[in-house]
Amino acid sequence: MSSIRLADLAQQLNATLHGDGDLVITGIAPMHSANSGQITFLSDARYREKLAGCQAGAVVLREDDLPFCQVAALVVKDPYLAYAHMAQIMDTTPAPAENIHPSAVIDPSASLGANVSVGANAVIESGVVLGDDVIIGAGSFVGKNTTIGAKTRIWANVTVYHGIVIGEGCLVHSSTVIGADGFGYANDRGQWVKIPQLGSVIIGDRVEIGSCTTIDRGALENTVIGNGVIIDNQCQIAHNVIIGDNTAVAGGVIMAGSLKIGRNCMIGGASVINGHMEICDRVVVTGMGMVMRPITEPGVYSSGIPLQPNKTWRKTAALVMNISEMNKRLKAVERQLDNDDK
Repeated sequence: MSSIRLADLAQQLNATLHGDGDLVITGIAPMHSANSGQITFLSDARYREKLAGCQAGAVVLREDDLPFCQVAALVVKDPYLAYAHMAQIMDTTPAPAENIHPSAVIDPSASLGANVSVGANAVIESGVVLGDDVIIGAGSFVGKNTTIGAKTRIWANVTVYHGIVIGEGCLVHSSTVIGADGFGYANDRGQWVKIPQLGSVIIGDRVEIGSCTTIDRGALENTVIGNGVIIDNQCQIAHNVIIGDNTAVAGGVIMAGSLKIGRNCMIGGASVINGHMEICDRVVVTGMGMVMRPITEPGVYSSGIPLQPNKTWRKTAALVMNISEMNKRLKAVERQLDNDDK
């Protein structure tokens, strides 16, 4: 939608309107740059003073901030959530494909639901099932006997291997690979012997996967991504990983094989998580976390040394490297003090 009346927007957001409901909103913009045809939002009261100079046509805010607003306003409980809904309402992103392109290669045995679109040079192999309103972008590949649920959108140049299950209402961005072999090998006197990966990848409903992410198929059992999971760009999810419902994974995360992550977790960017262990529900791992052991209690976990000026970091590193020796000296002093007390 390219434009909407403010009153209509208020109704869709279940917001209380203050001001001219006939104002036509043509876009969303940050508060510092919004013009009279655009709407902005205030989600943090610390920036309330910026309302005085705001040139937007309207502002989405909380009731407490309304007295400071000099333009039309939509009052809601959660302005940031309202912003997300506004962006959906006014989204003008084109579909990954429209209709079925003449150059698409679709096996006659594939089953296509109503209103399916397949882009140029896409390949749909035998036994594939595409639900209603599925969109497959240009150059994408969907392997044999894969099932993709209704209203799922797959952007250009995505590879979905054979026997994969993707749920309804999912979104997969370009260059992602789902269902490639997991990294499974046995060693025979120095020579690596490949272990065929016989499992699959099962992806739930409403899952979003960023660009250039890889989700490997299971070795014997399946790799499983729960409902409502969001995965950022350039993540590596190894074979037999299980990710619980509504967990968020930021960019560049690496998950080793047979890891189980609970529900409603948040994994910060560039984190590395060891395999063959479990992380419980409602865990937050901050950016660049190195998770080497199971996490059994909900909470926020961090690792590593935050950025410091190089000179300070060198001193910190030197101290860290000497902790073992310092510990020995401290214990020696404690033993000496104990002996002196006797």
